[in-house]
Amino acid sequence: MADMAAVPQTIALPAPRSAPLAAEARSAWLLSLPAIVLVFLFILLPVVAVIGLGFTDFELGYAGFKFVGLDNYIELFTDRTFRQSLWNTAVYTAIVTPISILMALGLAMLIEAENIGRSFFRTAYFLPVASLLVAMATVWQYLFHPTIGPINAMLALAGIPGPNWLGSAGTVLYSLSIIGIWQSVGFNLVLFLAGLTAIPRELYAAAEVDGARAAYDRFRLVTWPMLGPTTLFVTTISIISSVKVFETVKTLTEGGPNKASEVLLFTIYKEGFVYLRVGYASAMTVIFLAILIVLMFLQYRLQDRQVHYT
Repeated sequence: MADMAAVPQTIALPAPRSAPLAAEARSAWLLSLPAIVLVFLFILLPVVAVIGLGFTDFELGYAGFKFVGLDNYIELFTDRTFRQSLWNTAVYTAIVTPISILMALGLAMLIEAENIGRSFFRTAYFLPVASLLVAMATVWQYLFHPTIGPINAMLALAGIPGPNWLGSAGTVLYSLSIIGIWQSVGFNLVLFLAGLTAIPRELYAAAEVDGARAAYDRFRLVTWPMLGPTTLFVTTISIISSVKVFETVKTLTEGGPNKASEVLLFTIYKEGFVYLRVGYASAMTVIFLAILIVLMFLQYRLQDRQVHYT
């Protein structure tokens, strides 16, 4: 026993990192370095600059500026134009998002169920996504024209007087929403088609054996639950793209009439590039970024909850 106690005990030390692994790690950092630099220069640094400018009275064309604290944010919530643009953005999003999702889901199920012409219809519905909205503005102006537009002409055939779609405060936001739906359906359609293709066909056969012979029952028991992650992703993307609406407003209405179609990004654009109030526009941009961050946070929470339950 004494001899055993006298034997020195060795402590196992972690093996040193091998040279190939260290070289691989250095190579990975070197390969990632350009992307890291670009992210820092074009994403992180501008965000920090915008947040900082939001606390100043900086204006383009003036040499100096001063720190004003929360004055810009206090002015925001007393600014009628900002409140109106925030409300218009919310209404636009509430119209475009659910309608574009439901239409895309219905069209995707019809295309998936029909083998003939599937590629043609998939391409045709995706064309609005690939087209330049600025170039299509002339077409939409013609369609919505109060006197020579086809939409009002068809309404006249039915004995319904057509409104001034883009020139009336009561209809301009709905007209822009129609364009937004037209543009969003194709992208959502492609995502839903991918989700439908990933559903195993055996599940439908099993559901039919269990008595789900009607199309509605198969949709309720198989299609809709299996499309849960896709639907959540499509919903989040649709909401974010609707909140970021800008091109249609800038091209067709310039926020009019009487600010009835002015949305958040267009207000930021005017304050920063028309009125040159960069500090005030930066405060608006911070609010806009906060809205996007909240939407992304809600998406991640819903995804985590869904994964936890499944």
